[in-house]
Amino acid sequence: MAITVTSNPDQVTVVTVEGQLIVANRQELKQAIQDALDGGARKFVVDFGPTAYIDSSGLGALVSINKKVREAGGELRLAGLNEDLRSLFELTKLDTLFAISATASEALAGF
Repeated sequence: MAITVTSNPDQVTVVTVEGQLIVANRQELKQAIQDALDGGARKFVVDFGPTAYIDSSGLGALVSINKKVREAGGELRLAGLNEDLRSLFELTKLDTLFAISATASEALAGF
Protein backbone atom coordinates (compact mmCIF):
# COMPACT_ATOMS: atom_id res chain seq x y z
CA MET A 1 0.00 0.00 0.00
CA ALA A 2 1.13 3.51 -0.74
CA ILE A 3 -0.32 6.57 0.98
CA THR A 4 -0.05 10.05 -0.51
CA VAL A 5 -0.98 13.08 1.57
CA THR A 6 -1.61 16.45 -0.09
CA SER A 7 -3.28 19.67 0.97
CA ASN A 8 -5.18 22.02 -1.27
CA PRO A 9 -5.60 25.82 -0.98
CA ASP A 10 -8.92 25.32 0.85
CA GLN A 11 -7.02 23.58 3.66
CA VAL A 12 -8.46 20.16 2.87
CA THR A 13 -6.06 17.28 3.35
CA VAL A 14 -6.43 14.61 0.67
CA VAL A 15 -5.12 11.18 1.62
CA THR A 16 -4.90 8.77 -1.32
CA VAL A 17 -4.71 5.06 -0.52
CA GLU A 18 -3.25 2.90 -3.27
CA GLY A 19 -3.44 -0.90 -3.23
CA GLN A 20 -5.02 -2.56 -0.20
CA LEU A 21 -5.94 -1.31 3.26
CA ILE A 22 -5.31 -4.36 5.44
CA VAL A 23 -4.15 -5.35 8.92
CA ALA A 24 -0.48 -5.08 7.91
CA ASN A 25 -0.67 -1.43 6.89
CA ARG A 26 -3.66 0.18 8.61
CA GLN A 27 -1.35 1.93 11.09
CA GLU A 28 0.24 3.87 8.22
CA LEU A 29 -3.12 5.44 7.37
CA LYS A 30 -3.89 6.16 11.01
CA GLN A 31 -0.49 7.79 11.45
CA ALA A 32 -0.86 9.91 8.30
CA ILE A 33 -4.18 11.28 9.55
CA GLN A 34 -2.84 11.81 13.07
CA ASP A 35 0.19 13.71 11.74
CA ALA A 36 -2.12 15.96 9.72
CA LEU A 37 -4.37 16.50 12.77
CA ASP A 38 -1.32 17.38 14.85
CA GLY A 39 -0.39 19.88 12.13
CA GLY A 40 -3.77 21.60 12.41
CA ALA A 41 -5.70 19.94 9.58
CA ARG A 42 -9.42 19.47 10.23
CA LYS A 43 -10.89 18.67 6.81
CA PHE A 44 -10.03 15.32 5.23
CA VAL A 45 -10.86 13.41 2.08
CA VAL A 46 -9.64 9.82 1.90
CA ASP A 47 -9.49 8.89 -1.78
CA PHE A 48 -9.91 5.17 -2.38
CA GLY A 49 -9.87 5.48 -6.18
CA PRO A 50 -6.73 3.35 -6.55
CA THR A 51 -7.71 0.97 -3.72
CA ALA A 52 -8.67 -2.59 -4.60
CA TYR A 53 -9.44 -4.09 -1.19
CA ILE A 54 -10.19 -3.18 2.42
CA ASP A 55 -10.31 -5.86 5.13
CA SER A 56 -12.14 -5.71 8.45
CA SER A 57 -9.15 -4.19 10.24
CA GLY A 58 -9.01 -1.48 7.58
CA LEU A 59 -12.70 -0.73 8.20
CA GLY A 60 -12.00 -0.61 11.92
CA ALA A 61 -9.14 1.81 11.34
CA LEU A 62 -11.46 4.09 9.34
CA VAL A 63 -14.02 4.11 12.15
CA SER A 64 -11.27 4.95 14.65
CA ILE A 65 -9.88 7.69 12.39
CA ASN A 66 -13.34 9.16 11.91
CA LYS A 67 -13.82 9.33 15.67
CA LYS A 68 -10.48 11.09 16.20
CA VAL A 69 -11.18 13.62 13.46
CA ARG A 70 -14.65 14.40 14.85
CA GLU A 71 -13.30 14.74 18.39
CA ALA A 72 -10.84 17.31 17.04
CA GLY A 73 -13.72 19.26 15.48
CA GLY A 74 -13.00 18.07 11.96
CA GLU A 75 -14.72 16.21 9.16
CA LEU A 76 -13.70 13.11 7.22
CA ARG A 77 -15.13 12.20 3.83
CA LEU A 78 -14.49 9.14 1.70
CA ALA A 79 -14.25 9.12 -2.08
CA GLY A 80 -13.64 6.86 -5.04
CA LEU A 81 -14.94 3.57 -3.65
CA ASN A 82 -15.18 0.97 -6.39
CA GLU A 83 -18.35 -1.10 -6.71
CA ASP A 84 -17.11 -3.87 -4.41
CA LEU A 85 -15.96 -1.45 -1.72
CA ARG A 86 -19.19 0.52 -1.95
CA SER A 87 -21.13 -2.72 -1.42
CA LEU A 88 -18.94 -3.53 1.58
CA PHE A 89 -19.75 -0.17 3.16
CA GLU A 90 -23.46 -0.68 2.48
CA LEU A 91 -23.49 -4.23 3.91
CA THR A 92 -21.72 -3.12 7.08
CA LYS A 93 -23.93 0.01 7.30
CA LEU A 94 -20.79 2.15 7.35
CA ASP A 95 -22.28 4.16 4.50
CA THR A 96 -24.44 5.76 7.19
CA LEU A 97 -21.40 6.79 9.24
CA PHE A 98 -19.31 8.30 6.45
CA ALA A 99 -20.01 10.94 3.83
CA ILE A 100 -19.13 9.05 0.64
CA SER A 101 -18.62 10.71 -2.75
CA ALA A 102 -18.06 9.13 -6.14
CA THR A 103 -14.86 11.11 -6.70
CA ALA A 104 -12.38 13.15 -4.67
CA SER A 105 -13.43 16.25 -6.63
CA GLU A 106 -17.04 15.79 -5.50
CA ALA A 107 -15.93 15.30 -1.90
CA LEU A 108 -13.80 18.44 -2.05
CA ALA A 109 -16.67 20.45 -3.51
CA GLY A 110 -18.77 19.54 -0.47
CA PHE A 111 -16.56 21.45 1.97
